[in-house]
Amino acid sequence: MGDFWTFRRMITPVIIQILFWILIIIAVLVGIGMIIGGIAAGQGMVAVLGLVYLVLGPIAVRVYCELLIIFFRMNDTLTDIHDVLKSR
Repeated sequence: MGDFWTFRRMITPVIIQILFWILIIIAVLVGIGMIIGGIAAGQGMVAVLGLVYLVLGPIAVRVYCELLIIFFRMNDTLTDIHDVLKSR
């Protein structure tokens, strides 16, 4: 628990993973809603855009979350390098 209060253990990567799944669910639901709404309204273009959103939305969410995680991985790597150099 001491690592938590001294900011040695990061909780943001866990939050990013939770946010990832929430955004994936939202992207899929919006895509399905656009498809159903486009078909019901007779607007084929909205249905096609819903299909595109259904496919590309989760990919965009994944890329965004990976970019956020990179910063924490860089920090972990730099911390490991620091620890190795310090122990010499």
